[in-house]
Amino acid sequence: MHSAKEIILEAESLPVEERVRVVDSLLQTLNPTSPEIDRKWVGVVKRRLSELRSGRVKAVPGSEVFKKARKFLEK
Repeated sequence: MHSAKEIILEAESLPVEERVRVVDSLLQTLNPTSPEIDRKWVGVVKRRLSELRSGRVKAVPGSEVFKKARKFLEK
């Protein structure tokens, strides 16, 4: 059996797409997905996308979100 350090070194040599697959697989072993929760998230995503496309809501740039979050966390 390989040590964790050997596995990590080998994984680091993989192309980015393969590393993403490895990370995703490992994370799923720690926090398994639930089909019911996944369906609910798909519903939320579809609703939000519809709101953006229709103009009912306006997108906020990530830089602004992070700026507000930092300010909030400094309190």
